[in-house]
Amino acid sequence: MRRSALSIPCNIAEGKARNSNKDFIRFLRIAMGSLFEFQTQLEIAKNIEYINQQQFQRLWNFSTEIEVMLVSFTKKINV
Repeated sequence: MRRSALSIPCNIAEGKARNSNKDFIRFLRIAMGSLFEFQTQLEIAKNIEYINQQQFQRLWNFSTEIEVMLVSFTKKINV
């Protein structure tokens, strides 16, 4: 979970360092993939009782907030 969570901002930063919107969007999509990976691992952690429902819900809410931001950011750049 730490690796996939860390991958999100790292891909955003790497994409920004590229000097084209096309590359940046590609890295934003990779970041989105890492976010989905994190969300999957989060659900697994809850299912195997590594985290409780309250911890799950708090982290899930954060992750969906990030998801909305990534989608909006990608759409804004893609115009």
